[in-house]
Amino acid sequence: MRKIGSIVAIVIALIVVGIIYYKYYYVFGEGVKSGELNYLVKKGNVFKTYEGKLIQSGLRGGAAGSIQSYEFQFSVTDEHIAEELMKNSGKTFDLHYKEYHNTLPWRGFTRYIVDSIYSMKDPVEINSLR
Repeated sequence: MRKIGSIVAIVIALIVVGIIYYKYYYVFGEGVKSGELNYLVKKGNVFKTYEGKLIQSGLRGGAAGSIQSYEFQFSVTDEHIAEELMKNSGKTFDLHYKEYHNTLPWRGFTRYIVDSIYSMKDPVEINSLR
């Protein structure tokens, strides 16, 4: 009887570990977002995390009769990437991100975690290319 109880306990523990991994650590999606960096701040009560917003080109319809820009809110876990973004606020970036199912307090406020910078351009350079 103890052997069966031990096996059941192990199976339940493995299921719980699998669910936690899937909900908090499994990379659900990844991609690249391009846009002008609006802000990047370090904030939090217990866990200080870097939170930012990228304004993407183009417009979308919001509520009836209004127009809004595309906004991509993200978190950054790598301090070197965060410093690079803060030094170049207002420039246009191509940012690679990973999307998770849920957030963790020490990882950031959003499900989107920026893990690298593909490219950075000054808005003056972009306007001269058009």
